[in-house]
Amino acid sequence: MDNVINYMEIWVREYMEVLIEKIDGCQCDKCKRDIYTLALNNLKPYYVATPLGKIMAKLESTKQQVETDIIVQVTKAINKVSINPNHDR
Repeated sequence: MDNVINYMEIWVREYMEVLIEKIDGCQCDKCKRDIYTLALNNLKPYYVATPLGKIMAKLESTKQQVETDIIVQVTKAINKVSINPNHDR
């Protein structure tokens, strides 16, 4: 069962970095970890396996809705963690 990954983890990490900077959220490792896990827990996993062509076809067919869902959940997670960070302010 090699080469099976949850592609949602990659998407969330990418969007999280962009949105944290755009929203001016805390960039410490603790907050990023909390945002990342909170967002992933509220998104449907998206497991894929190679070959690359199959992955790319599937990604393209669902990209817009997946992108919207990720942006919404990552933004909610950033706001929630910003209100109640896991460290001193």
